Amino acid sequence: MAFYDITPVKLGQAAMTTSYVTIYTTPANTRTFVKDIDIVNTTGSAISIYVSLVPLAGTAGTGNALFYANSLPAYTTMQWAGSQILEAGGFISVKASASGCTITVSGAEAI
Repeated sequence: MAFYDITPVKLGQAAMTTSYVTIYTTPANTRTFVKDIDIVNTTGSAISIYVSLVPLAGTAGTGNALFYANSLPAYTTMQWAGSQILEAGGFISVKASASGCTITVSGAEAI
């Protein structure tokens, strides 16, 4: 599999809740190139955010995951611009300490 189109497209977008929610799962027979993650805090308070990128399906908990935890100040946007490959069944899960944050993930899929 090769990445023929690496122009980022939106893979998922969601309001973050206080429980982990999977916002994207890599389809079967595909790999996903995660390029950008943007999180916006629209509240007047700092909110703790948690993002897990689990590259392979079937890993126990988040043992083999990339995990990001940070406090996002009021009315702030956080952007992660890196690169991570998720294999088929790999997924992205997110949560926050309170409501008021929205996450957008972009990248490309390889078939």
